[in-house]
Parts: sequence; structure tokens; C-alpha cells
Amino acid sequence: MPELTYKNKNAYDTMDAAEIENAQSYAADYMKFLDAAKTEREAVREAIRLAEARGFVPLAGQPRAGERVYKSLGGKALLLAVIGRQPLTNGLNIAGAHVDSPRLDLKQLPLYEDGEMAFFKTHYYGGIKKYQWVTLPLALHGIVVKADGSAVRVTIGENADEPVFFVSDLLPHLGRDQNKKTLGEAFTGEQLNILIGTAPAAKKPEAVSGDAAKSAGGEKDADRFKKAVLELLHAKYGITEEDFLSAELEAVPAGRAREAGLDRSLILAYGHDDRSCAYAALRAMLELEVPEKTAVCILADKEEVGSDGVTGMQSAAFEGFIAELAGGSTQLPAIFERSFCISADVCNAFDPNFPEVSEKNNSARLNHGIGVMKFTGSGGKSGSSDASAETVARLRRLFSENGVAWQMTELGKVDQGGGGTIAKYMANRNITTIDAGVPVISMHAPWEAAAKLDCYMTYKGMAALYGHRE
Repeated sequence: MPELTYKNKNAYDTMDAAEIENAQSYAADYMKFLDAAKTEREAVREAIRLAEARGFVPLAGQPRAGERVYKSLGGKALLLAVIGRQPLTNGLNIAGAHVDSPRLDLKQLPLYEDGEMAFFKTHYYGGIKKYQWVTLPLALHGIVVKADGSAVRVTIGENADEPVFFVSDLLPHLGRDQNKKTLGEAFTGEQLNILIGTAPAAKKPEAVSGDAAKSAGGEKDADRFKKAVLELLHAKYGITEEDFLSAELEAVPAGRAREAGLDRSLILAYGHDDRSCAYAALRAMLELEVPEKTAVCILADKEEVGSDGVTGMQSAAFEGFIAELAGGSTQLPAIFERSFCISADVCNAFDPNFPEVSEKNNSARLNHGIGVMKFTGSGGKSGSSDASAETVARLRRLFSENGVAWQMTELGKVDQGGGGTIAKYMANRNITTIDAGVPVISMHAPWEAAAKLDCYMTYKGMAALYGHRE
């Protein structure tokens, strides 16, 4: 007689010592990826480096079975494929993750001075709690494209001998009025100004007095603190203030991914959402031999702001990539109809410090494996693709047959809020899609926590997907 009741198990109770050691090794590699990939551009660059080392080449013409190809979308998103033995019209096995994360973007004219201090103005990206980003060591990552088209990479604040930056806060002694505000009101977006420097540029020689002073440049000493910053940036990177107009500079938490807990069972890092799933999908793709069905890995951009734009999942770039693989677009409807996709995105893990937002029977737990979400959305499942029962059963079968520890979950209590992934955009293409990914504590905070075993099981889930024959 079958077991009538169901209880999900902690992966530590189901894995043997050898597999736990494999999970530890995988986690070490994942942490290296996190340190090299703090922005979407860096993630794509690192993914291409790893892919080319495993025989992937830029897509050029219709590939044959066994070939390993990729296509970069402006250096900010990446599509990879290993061509299978079966024709593409039999469908694809797709893992879709995203490589952008919440952060502080510099505005296009960010530099100003006030109170004899120099600052960068920011515009936050994605859903953040603003108060979490103050008094935090920040590093500056990004690219500056000059008017002549030449590009300059910028990274400041990650090495021990480099300065870091921060957003200031009030001292508690003067915070009486601030304390009366809600967490969401205590800081506004326009207050998230990054302190850049407090030393002025060298003072210019005194000009002659009177009307002659103006014509001789008597205003030269204005903005001395702003100019000091510009002089430093020009000396190191050769850029001017005008070059900020065509720059993408991102302030992210400074520091490396770290093991957390006395037992070292967790990883504390910036960007688990969604690089934990992106790395799992990529790693499984890199290790894939020739599959029966063509396997596709998506590392998308712009998920945190709605998946719009040419590098987001709502663009036609994905159709273009598959059409190139197929040698034309006429077969796309048939290919998509027979394809299967895991929208590989993180879910929230149950946190006993905040039990009121979760319904325990349907919440992911740390160390219980990859979290499967039948639906996301908010309230009455608004904005969700809501996978069918047949799709969930298919994933149950796939994970069970491949020794993948997994658990069902939802994004908190029904009326608490919600969120979305790229799942609905894949489903809108008539691709059977379901969400599954790493459970995360403190999601969207500057530092998030994930369990090593869950990261490893997500990788195993992606590997099982790519080898799927249904």
C-alpha cells in the first residue's frame, strides 16, 4: 500500500556523505562566480568565458547535432544551446534565469557637491527596501562608453587597497522625527546619494580683483570638491563629466560571497536572486553532453524591472535565437508547442523570525531542495502563468527519477504581496513552463542567504531538465 501521507524531508537526511561533499565543491565554484559577476554585464562576460572553455562558440549559421553555441545580447544577456539528436520540432528543454539584481544605478548626470562634500545621485533599480542600503560599504561597477564608441570598464571598491563608498544616515541622537516615519518613508529615492569624497581640488592662484577677475577666471575655484573627483576619475579612467551621459555605473555591496553559520551550511552574498539559478542553469549546460532534445539556457536581463527592453524576456531576441538554430522562423510555433521550460528563479524560504507572512504547509524550507512554484503573481494569482497539474506531475517525475531533492512552495500568504518571474513570458509563447529555484532568506536585501544544498539541488534539477526526453 502506498504512503498515504506526505512530508517533505530535509536533504541532509536523504543525501549520503559523497553527495554532500559534491554540494560543498559546487558551492565553492558558485561563490567564485558570484564574486566575478556582480552586474549583468559581468555575469554575461564570466558565463561566456566559462562557456568558451567548454567548447561553446558564437552562433553563426544553423548548427548541427552536438554543436555548442551561444549568442550575447549586447553583453547584458546570453542565450546558449547544445544541439540535440532529435529535430528542433520535437521541442526544446529550456532553463530560463536572469542575471540582473537590485542595486543603485548612478543617474546620467550624477556628480554634485554640497556642504564641501562630493556625491553621486542614484536611481535605485528593482524592488529594494531603501533603508537597507544606507551606511553599507558599496563598490562601483560598470562601463563608460565615450563619444567615440570606446568603452572603459570601471570597478572600484572590491580590492582591499581600494576605497569604498556609502550612503549616510542620521545619528540616533537626532533621529526623533525620522523614527516617527514608517520603514518605507524613512528614506526617499532622492536621499540615496553616495558620498564620493571630501577633499577639494588644489586651489588655483588668485586672479586679479574687480571686473578683470571674471574675465581672468575668478570663478575657477567653484565646485572644488566635485572637480577633485573628476580629476581622480580622469587620471585613472580618462573620462570626463560628459562621459557619464553614456555610462552604466552600478553601486553594489562591496565584498565577497562568504560561508555563513558555524557549520558553513549557508552562503551569504549579494545577488543570489537570481544568480544562484543562473549559475545552476549555466553549469548544467556546460557539463551537458549531446542530449536527445536541444537544450537551451537563458540568462536574461531586466527581470527585476519587468523584463522589458531588448535584453529582457519580453523582447523578440529569444525567437530570433531559436529561428537561427532552426534555419528559419516558420517552425517556431511547432517548436514552442512541444518545448518544456523551467523558469529558474529564487523563491522565499520560511524565516521563523517572520512567520506571519508565510503559510507553513506551503512554504519552502532551507535545505529541503529546489523550490517548485506552481504559480507566482499576487493576490488571486494575478500576473502568473499558473502551471497545470500535468506540468507539475511531469516535474515530480523528472526530479524523482534523477535524485533531485525538491519541495513545493508559494510566495507567502495569499494577501501578503507577491511577485513575478519570466515564467509568464515563456508561457505566452505557448511553451509549457513552471517556476523552480533556490529558496532564499532576506531576498532583495544587499546580502541574501541561501543553503549550499539547495543551490546544488537546483543545479541537479537543471541537469535533469536538459537530459529530459519527454
